[in-house]
Amino acid sequence: MSLIPSIFGNRSVFDPFSAGNWAPLSFSNEISTFANAQVDWKETPEAHVIKADLPGLKKEEVKVEIEEGRVLQLSGERSMEKEDKNEKWHRVERGRGKFLRRFRLPENAKVDEVKATMENGVLTVTIPKMEEKKPEVKSIEISG
Repeated sequence: MSLIPSIFGNRSVFDPFSAGNWAPLSFSNEISTFANAQVDWKETPEAHVIKADLPGLKKEEVKVEIEEGRVLQLSGERSMEKEDKNEKWHRVERGRGKFLRRFRLPENAKVDEVKATMENGVLTVTIPKMEEKKPEVKSIEISG
């Protein structure tokens, strides 16, 4: 569901969270409730910052990639714990399985300078922004 209301009619509005084109993987047997990793995206004057809650995952279990030049892809997998024959599970509620989130980055993103960190189960991806080019103003002398 789009976060931007449809007051613009049929015009295409940049909405990176739109489910239309960039929904997570289709649900299948391999994907569970963990598939919808919760994500926040904020824009600062210097960068776009995306944070994803990935509790219990190590950085080695997560991939951050840029596809097709401007598409940020976050993916990974939380494996099921190995079952011991001497153990009896009473309840399994923690999400497990694969997840995949994709976001189309805006034109001002410096995709060659993306950095990612992971701390306490939170993945932080920082995408620096290009400086806005200010129009060059040239004074013209008035003769006469």
